Amino acid sequence: MKQASAILGALALAGCAANLGEDVGSPGTAANAGPRAAGVETPEQRIATDVRRSTIIVRDIEKSLALYRDVIGLEVNYDTTVTTSGVALPAGEPGATARLVLLNSNDPWVGWVGLMEWLDPPIPAGDYPTQMGPGGVVMVLNTDDVEGRCEAAKSVPGVTFTAEPRLQVYPGRNGGPDIRVMGCNFFDPDGILIELNQILE
Repeated sequence: MKQASAILGALALAGCAANLGEDVGSPGTAANAGPRAAGVETPEQRIATDVRRSTIIVRDIEKSLALYRDVIGLEVNYDTTVTTSGVALPAGEPGATARLVLLNSNDPWVGWVGLMEWLDPPIPAGDYPTQMGPGGVVMVLNTDDVEGRCEAAKSVPGVTFTAEPRLQVYPGRNGGPDIRVMGCNFFDPDGILIELNQILE
């Protein structure tokens, strides 16, 4: 379970490798084109920090791509093999090789997902988690066809559902209307909990 916690914790590692080949266009250029969170206004001044990317250490990158690329619909923008130090990113052995794949959604700067598999030597995988706890991370993704994509996720090896698509209603921000979301929840092939949802009008 320690290894599982370490894998979950890896979600917090934005930029686990050098920013090789990334599009460094203007932050937030596509953000205004998509869904907006009711009651959240665009800041008058830029906030100091952008959440660029979360990188997941995975058991089998092809299985992960079958979910994040083929089902969820993220777009691969970078795919390479890197040599790791085992120090800056404390995983694997010094000098090990790993495959790094970066995927983006609609913004060329923020909200990316990285997938990283240690190839030589591989990192032994721990127990597959079935419960969340301290250090665990929930990745919330908004999509266009939540029921169709949730159903498609069931065909990906290693995906384990915890909740079928259902309506969730949250109190609105700043006295605004309720926030209505249709979504499902499942563990990805490495035990990362995904909430795949669709914000309703």
